[in-house]
Amino acid sequence: MAQHYEAAGVNLEAGYEVVSRIKSHVRSTERKGSMGSIGSFGGMFDLSALGVKEPILVSGTDGVGTKLKIAFAMDKHDTIGIDAVAMCVNDVLAQGAEPLIFLDYIATGHNIPAQIEAIVSGVAEGCRQAGCALVGGETAEMPGMYENGEYDIAGYTTGVVEKAKLIDGTKVKVGDILVGISSSGVHSNGYSLVRKIVKDAQLDLQTIYPELDAEKTLGEVLLTPTKIYVKPMLEVIRQLDVHGVAHITGGGFDENIPRVLKSGQGLEIHEGTWPVLPVFKMLEKWGGVPHREMFNIFNMGIGMVAVMDEAEASKAIAILASHGEKASVIGKVTDKEGVCII
Repeated sequence: MAQHYEAAGVNLEAGYEVVSRIKSHVRSTERKGSMGSIGSFGGMFDLSALGVKEPILVSGTDGVGTKLKIAFAMDKHDTIGIDAVAMCVNDVLAQGAEPLIFLDYIATGHNIPAQIEAIVSGVAEGCRQAGCALVGGETAEMPGMYENGEYDIAGYTTGVVEKAKLIDGTKVKVGDILVGISSSGVHSNGYSLVRKIVKDAQLDLQTIYPELDAEKTLGEVLLTPTKIYVKPMLEVIRQLDVHGVAHITGGGFDENIPRVLKSGQGLEIHEGTWPVLPVFKMLEKWGGVPHREMFNIFNMGIGMVAVMDEAEASKAIAILASHGEKASVIGKVTDKEGVCII
């Protein structure tokens, strides 16, 4: 028993309990190429098991941001791990990579085993959705750094893509169309503004608002996990010639879609070609946010955009529909720089 360490606020026994609780969750994410087990100093993966001829590794890391504050207020922690996975795997997917491994980092003021298990169960669910293995992680107990019951979470993933199938935007040309895939909600960006709107408008997270068009409280709607696009989008990438992929995160349409364009290219996006989710309409109304500015902050109902030749669009939409994803042509690439929303 490390009594002096416990007197300083660190409970090693709780840490051991966490490891015991999360083992089954970690095992549930094993996939072809997985090696070792939880408890090793490093996570391992056998890349040779995949038979990739010219492997390009693509890595990404991210967190969940202040969406965590909503989880704290709702005392709901079993979906925030899905967000952590989604923010990472959707990013590497944008370059055509299949996520292989995931690691998480959870920092907390005090180790609450049931809470940590709930967080990791979400991480494991996200990994299963993405088809990647949870090969390791770290839980840091740091008294004095976080309020009681609060924590932070970050993730890291590495994926692989055949060199010939790497998506880097070099194929994007004027006249290419944009296939937008629906989001599940606010995802994990813009929550500093979301929280300000909730506070200033004196909205209640525990209340069901009719304008949300859902039998869920505002807090439950705001905690809807970020959609993971890996499996449906990988099938599109493997079957079709995709020129560019944009994950719509912080900065909305204005910052993210242009990242796949070349100099001299721009975007024309046609509003009305997809349904804007009720939560965005509510935030715009109660926050008094200018309509055009909403597209520069939130995903507005489109979580991922694929850029391709017009002839491929209907095929892509059909593939996505076979996976239960709603997609539509939302615009095109133009020869005028900037994002024009019509």
